[in-house]
Amino acid sequence: MSVKAMILAAGRGERLRPLTDHTPKPLLPINGKPMIIYHLERLAEAGVEEVLINHAWLGEQFESLLGDGRYWGLKIRYSPEPPGGLETAGGIINALPILGDAPFWLINGDVFSDFDFGLLPQTLVEPLLAHCVLVPTPAFKAQGDFGFTLDGMLEPAGQWTFSGISVQHPALFEALTPGRLALAPILRQAMANQQVSGQVYQGLWSDVGTPERYVASHYLGIEQGENQFHF
Repeated sequence: MSVKAMILAAGRGERLRPLTDHTPKPLLPINGKPMIIYHLERLAEAGVEEVLINHAWLGEQFESLLGDGRYWGLKIRYSPEPPGGLETAGGIINALPILGDAPFWLINGDVFSDFDFGLLPQTLVEPLLAHCVLVPTPAFKAQGDFGFTLDGMLEPAGQWTFSGISVQHPALFEALTPGRLALAPILRQAMANQQVSGQVYQGLWSDVGTPERYVASHYLGIEQGENQFHF
């Protein structure tokens, strides 16, 4: 498979402190396995060969644990960022020289899910600049992120929550200046221009953003029979 994947792993994880004081959030274990390992395994199962991981806070731990990715049959490359990171879009822009000119899969390193990455499109047909996986809005959120138009495109407000799993085209970022930059406003502008498609996933998914949701994710993993991590 020629499509590349990028895992966003540069966040500080402030709401999960003190757990993240000494461990980056995507490396926190769920049922004995670092969260990011679940992504790597499923990306390999989907046929991905190259994965890029950005990092900032305690970034050396990713490179020390994951190495070059050969354990999973992957080629892992890293995109270090300055202290504090560059936020989501800024991190992508910083990594574009490695990602290249083709659409790539983008995954938040701090979500826990059994989503089959093989369900993602490997390319985007013009004029599309992104494709997002949405999930039912969880109870802890007051409202959703995005919705669907009558013709099946995404719109910048609605009842569904962005899963943190998507396909992005580098052209979405070509006119933007490098630096700290969030992704959501960029996606919403593209949605307003009818350039973002989407799909809904109803399976296991958890945004591991707080200690309570971190604990709850362990029970989700047990229910799905997730295996312990031995490396």
